Amino acid sequence: MANAQNLKVISIALIVVGIALLIWGFQMSDSVGNQVTQSLTGSATDAVMYRYIAGAASLAAGAYLFFKK
Repeated sequence: MANAQNLKVISIALIVVGIALLIWGFQMSDSVGNQVTQSLTGSATDAVMYRYIAGAASLAAGAYLFFKK
């Protein structure tokens, strides 16, 4: 029983971290430096993309663990 509770705590932590990374990446995408890079290259900076990817992966893993039976 304790193992299932630990898994739920870890899954909630992953969800929270994933949401925080996604929000951080979104805030970084509005920065002046990123907008200049985006206008010159047509894509977001690597730092923004890393946060989006890590946030989505963390959120997906946390959701999977949370809803896994």
